[in-house]
Amino acid sequence: MGLSGSVTAGVVSALGRSLPTRAGSATRIIESVIQTDAALNPGNSGGALVDSQGRVIGINTAVAGVGLGLAVPIHRPTLAILSDLMRDGRVRRAYLGIAGGARPLPGSAGRRVAFEVAHVADGSPAAKGGLRVGDLILEVDGETIAAAADVQRLMTSERIDRAVPVRVRRGAASLNLEITPVELAFG
Repeated sequence: MGLSGSVTAGVVSALGRSLPTRAGSATRIIESVIQTDAALNPGNSGGALVDSQGRVIGINTAVAGVGLGLAVPIHRPTLAILSDLMRDGRVRRAYLGIAGGARPLPGSAGRRVAFEVAHVADGSPAAKGGLRVGDLILEVDGETIAAAADVQRLMTSERIDRAVPVRVRRGAASLNLEITPVELAFG
């Protein structure tokens, strides 16, 4: 709007929101987003969200409606992304080649969920590692998995070309697989 140096007072109304984003045909989820009523207008994404002491706590990212803005928090994953961008000029992501969603574990009465594999891409790291449609992923690299966002969060550059242990439930059997993610190719 042509105005510089303006400030708004905003209330942080929620933490831990998820923000779906699209890049071509792929949808990615930005986790742990801060919801605020600070005035965000088209074109001022990238501005600082600060606390009452002037410390940057987030970067304003999206307008989600009138009087509703979302900011990416300044936390460990964000700092890792910033480090990658400063060092390499890009962010590298690991790729398994699966799609699916959360599903309650049989016999858990809905109290425990896992990631059910609905698709395994031909020739993908998941296919080469023995993952099958219908498998329930319980853990990846020792981290409990309950949803697609959990898998996505773990697909960082540190796991590219490194054998990663994956604990799976297939029918009544529990299996330990090793899958070696490759670098996700954009384009």
